[in-house]
Amino acid sequence: MPMPRNIHIRNLDAASQTLLQIKYCDTFFYRLRGLTFTSEIAPASGLLLVQKTDSRLDAAIHMLGVSYDLAVIWINSSMKVVDKVLAKSWHLSYAPKEPAQYILEIHPDRLAEFEIGDKVQFEDV
Repeated sequence: MPMPRNIHIRNLDAASQTLLQIKYCDTFFYRLRGLTFTSEIAPASGLLLVQKTDSRLDAAIHMLGVSYDLAVIWINSSMKVVDKVLAKSWHLSYAPKEPAQYILEIHPDRLAEFEIGDKVQFEDV
């Protein structure tokens, strides 16, 4: 199975920040695995879990098997941040308040760099 491609994510509504180098996970296998059973996440990296359409249910995540906290940012198909949360390790589940197509999982220190309503842009590396 091919590895996910890398992209950068830029918040268009925030002052310049360190670019996020993200793995674009658009297959069932990579969405299912996510960051389960990994030991840590680097401050400038993360995963983007990609769903086919905007949905609250399909954009829900679990933290079972994840031994560290994560910043989770939900983005809809219009590239707008619709929700965010500090996801605690081993928590059963989190779902966005609004439908989302993309679930960005990044280092918890990066949570404050995104606000609900921000526009984001994906860039190929």
